[in-house]
Amino acid sequence: MAITPEESHHTSVQKRLIYAKEGKQPKQLLRFAGMPRQIMPKGLPFELKSYLELVELTGRIIRKDKRGHIDNTQLPLLDRLNISPENWLKLTTQFTRVFHGAVGRPTPQASYCEKLLA
Repeated sequence: MAITPEESHHTSVQKRLIYAKEGKQPKQLLRFAGMPRQIMPKGLPFELKSYLELVELTGRIIRKDKRGHIDNTQLPLLDRLNISPENWLKLTTQFTRVFHGAVGRPTPQASYCEKLLA
């Protein structure tokens, strides 16, 4: 068990945080597609910021049936990670411009492109 999410080895949150420091999206993980909308791209239906806030807030909850928690003396997640304001701004406001396009095998990509042009 880890003390903080960034120390939780072999987890998607740790991988996302490592990449976030560089303003990048891990290719192995499903990207965040933003808030749900009528034409929804493939991805998790919320934003990276919301995901990290959920992990942080959930980790700080103290319950008898939970093995541990993030201690209240720990700084907030982004402060602990020292993610630069420039990279965080890019990840939260320009995500769809930085990470876009179809990903996958040629046949599903062709089908995706046909749907976009229809």
